[in-house]
This record gives sequence, C-alpha cells and structure tokens, in this order.
Amino acid sequence: MVEIGAGGGSIAYVDDLQRINVGPESAGAEPGPACYGRGGARPAVTDADVVLGRLDPAYFAGGTIPLEPDRAAAAIDRAIGAPLGLARLEAALGISEIVEENMANAARVHAVERGKDLQARTLIAFGGAAPLHAARLAEKLGIRRVLIPSGAGVGSAFGFLQAPVAYEVARSRYVRLDDTFDTSLVNALFAEMRAEAEAVVAAGAPDARLIETRTADMRYRGQGHEITVDLPPGEFDAASRTTLAAAFGEAYASTYGRIIPGLDTEIMNWTLRLAAVREPLPPCPPQPADRSVRPNGHRALFSPTDLVLQQVATYRRDGLGPGSVVHGPAVIAEDETTTIVPQGFTARINPLSAILLEKDDPA
Repeated sequence: MVEIGAGGGSIAYVDDLQRINVGPESAGAEPGPACYGRGGARPAVTDADVVLGRLDPAYFAGGTIPLEPDRAAAAIDRAIGAPLGLARLEAALGISEIVEENMANAARVHAVERGKDLQARTLIAFGGAAPLHAARLAEKLGIRRVLIPSGAGVGSAFGFLQAPVAYEVARSRYVRLDDTFDTSLVNALFAEMRAEAEAVVAAGAPDARLIETRTADMRYRGQGHEITVDLPPGEFDAASRTTLAAAFGEAYASTYGRIIPGLDTEIMNWTLRLAAVREPLPPCPPQPADRSVRPNGHRALFSPTDLVLQQVATYRRDGLGPGSVVHGPAVIAEDETTTIVPQGFTARINPLSAILLEKDDPA
C-alpha cells in the first residue's frame, strides 16, 4: 500500500512558484473544510467537490452534516482563484486535478517499482472521497474498470470487522547463524511469543482453528538494513541453521539479485503472527441481465473534459438493485460517499451490490 497526502480534508494552496498544491496538511474533521461551517477558512478537496457539483450539500453524510457552498466558494476564490487569476470553477477543477494527479503518480511509481502493468487491472475505490475521484483517476492511469464495494465510505471499518482475529508478537533478540546459534534459546523465545498471542486470539475466537506464521529480520553481519524472511514451522534443531541461512540467501538474492559469499548472517528481530482461520468467501454469483432505472432527480455537475456545468441524472444507491445500469454522466449518492459516473463510463450493480464502473468501448 502507498500512503499519500490526498483526501477530502487535504488543504489546497498556491506555492511560491504559483502552482496549486494539495496536502499533505489536512483540515481534519475539526474544523474541517470551509464548507463544514465550523471555522475552517482554507479550501480543501471537499470544498472543490462541492463547487464542482459532485456533492449534494443537503445530503452529505446522509444529511447529518449540511454543507455551505458559499463558504466553499469564498475559500477557493480567496486562496486559489485570486492569486492565479482563475474563475471559481477553474480553480476548483485545478484542486481536483492536482489531487487526482498526486494519486495517479503515486500509483505509477508503485507499479514501476514492482514491474507491474496497471492498465489490465481493476481499481478498487473505498473511503469517503475515493468514489468521487476514482473514474478520473482510472482515466489518468489507463484503467478501464473501477469497483466500488458496498459500504465503500466505511470500507476500512468494514474490513476491520470482517478480518479474522489475529495477534502479532515481535521480539528483538540478536542471534548469529554460526557455531553459537542456540536452538533452545530460539525455541523458548517462540514458545513465549506463541503463549502471548494465543491468550489474545482465544479471547476473540475461542473455538477457531489457528494458523501461525513466523518471520525473522535478517542481514549480513555489518549491514545497516535487514530483510524479512519467512521461517519454517516447527521447532528448531541442529539442521535449522543451514535451513535459515538458505532461506536468507534466497530472499536476499530475490531482493538484490545476488548473494554475498563469505559473510556471516545475523538475525535482529523475530515475529510470530497467530490468526483464526476463516472460511473462504463464496464466489460472486453471475451478473444478472441489465435493467434500466429511473433517476431520483437532476443537478448541475462540472465536466472536466467539456469544462462546462451540465445537468446530469442523480440516483440513490439504496434504490439500485443488482443488474441496475446507469450511463454517465451521472451521480450515485449514498449516506457514506458519492460515486461520479463520467461521460464515457457505465455503472452496473453486481450481485454483491458493488458498483462496477466500466469505460465504454469507442464507437
């Protein structure tokens, strides 16, 4: 995962080179973006989304947090529009484009570092602000499919609740893989770590089958950085020193392309993770036939390609069942987030109630 300073609360400003920057400073929840009306005076990404028509001020957070578009507009005019001589919509679009380019660039770098191709992949968008920007981000990355799970606005909390009960224990204990390697010391260390982890996991999943994984942070003697190496299960014995050295050599060669002969190996840290085993999730049922749905209303949405406000259909996500089809441009709103379906994209609701955004094939 790559962490970047991009979110609904990320603050936009003009730097000394007269460039729009977004983040990493955030308005947070208090005082929040200017449109919250809680004292925030600097424009955030959420303010830009309000000005561009992506958010319904009366239905933000299911209507529990009414937004103030005038405050958002004033903050953008003052901090971005006036210094750069931009009209309000241009300034708001600049904020949006910068935050989306920040995310796209982070994804590009992450992919290049690992030798991966993004274009054939599916972008999964979760979080309160992600579905607002996901399709535009996908366009920048050449990705044609975006999946927005049900409950995407609270996706992290949902994932935490669905994750298996697990506990990880780490110990720092310096050990050299030479004649001084003490198997009894290492076995006692892991027995102690296992007992600590079991006590925690048993409290949350007393009857679950448990799976244990162990790793060690290893390096050549004298190096300043370690690599994490998976360890075999079971107790260590006289042959384990050779096994560990071979595992380290394989991991080191995989990371750096070679090993360094003649250097001793040392272990700095030991880690044990114990997790309750969960049954695998069932496969997603087949996609039902497409069915058209009526919009709940219409509102003005700024198009980043045509650079104009246009009236688009709006839909409530809780009214879209599996098989529902929404053609862009459109807006799909729910309590926790809002999904923008741009021109050239089609949204379908799959059998798990997730939104699948797909870029239309060129005519």
